[in-house]
Amino acid sequence: MNWAAVVLAAGAGSRMGHRPKSLLLLDGEPLIRRHVRHLQQAGAASVQVVLGHYASDIAAALAGLDIQIVHNPRPDDGLVSSQRLGLQAVPGHTEGVLMMLADQPLLNAADITTLVASFAARPADKHMVFPMVDGMPGNPVMLSHTAREAILSQGPDFGCKEWRQAHKPQVLPFATDNNHYTTDLDHLEDLALFTLRTGLRLTWPPAWAP
Repeated sequence: MNWAAVVLAAGAGSRMGHRPKSLLLLDGEPLIRRHVRHLQQAGAASVQVVLGHYASDIAAALAGLDIQIVHNPRPDDGLVSSQRLGLQAVPGHTEGVLMMLADQPLLNAADITTLVASFAARPADKHMVFPMVDGMPGNPVMLSHTAREAILSQGPDFGCKEWRQAHKPQVLPFATDNNHYTTDLDHLEDLALFTLRTGLRLTWPPAWAP
């Protein structure tokens, strides 16, 4: 199946002390570069990375990768604005689009492959698939060409969440116990909690160290 990925990395990181959490290092590698690497290993035909705040720093961390950088000139308009720009940048012939956040440190190529396989095997009347971990919805989500076109046909405040709420019969959760899909980073205290739970350590690059 031909599928593309959109990585959302335009936020200001206000709850992270106004730092770019996608540049946190895991085993010396920025999360944003790790995400792109795993998407490409999982078979993404193209990867679009939406940048806004800290664009030059994040773009530098992606140097040399075969990706398309999409600039959001108004990142403070919110996540939907970045979703729509990313969806617009995806090549028109792709059968599915994987929408990914930039702060899920445990996600790997196998996790992405599992989600893509679930999407590929979905019934014909389902146009969005997402992981459901112990009753909690996770990320990434994957949507069909039909859902993508439907989202883009709406106004600037209409994104994936709005489509999902308006088309519940066309949404398919896949049940899993894999907490990689629900582990993300919202607050500074999440960094210590991540280490406590996993034994792994996330660190800021020198330019962003507290």
